[in-house]
Amino acid sequence: MRLHDDKTPVTVASFVNLAKRGYYDGLSFHRVISDFMIQGGCPQGTGTGGPGYKFEDEFNPSLRHDKPGVLSMANAGPRTNGSQFFITHGATPWLDGKHSVFGEVVGADDQKVVDAIRQGDTIEKVTVEGDVDALLAAQAERVKEWNAILDARG
Repeated sequence: MRLHDDKTPVTVASFVNLAKRGYYDGLSFHRVISDFMIQGGCPQGTGTGGPGYKFEDEFNPSLRHDKPGVLSMANAGPRTNGSQFFITHGATPWLDGKHSVFGEVVGADDQKVVDAIRQGDTIEKVTVEGDVDALLAAQAERVKEWNAILDARG
């Protein structure tokens, strides 16, 4: 996966922070719709849960749901992003302007992995590669708020 921290810094900072904390490890893909998308990131495994905080949408005109492998935030409406995300199986342009695109699958082999995921499959571990210190430092106040909420929830 390639994350677009230059275009969606708050979204990527939240995702990276959750990943570094191990939040996603062991969670399931609770919603899988053939030829549409796979969705994960809900701690309850039902699509109703999240990290205990919500944040604003980030829309960039260059980031569209225009191909397979688009990584985007699942939400319940404007400004309700949390921990749930989805990855597309194909173009889904009706989601543009409704769900924040913040990354993409790089390579056909990785997309094959996405396409093979079935409902209930488990996320073993999300690993963040590369230097994310500057990103997290730029969002330090937000990360501090988010971590306080996460720590209080246990």
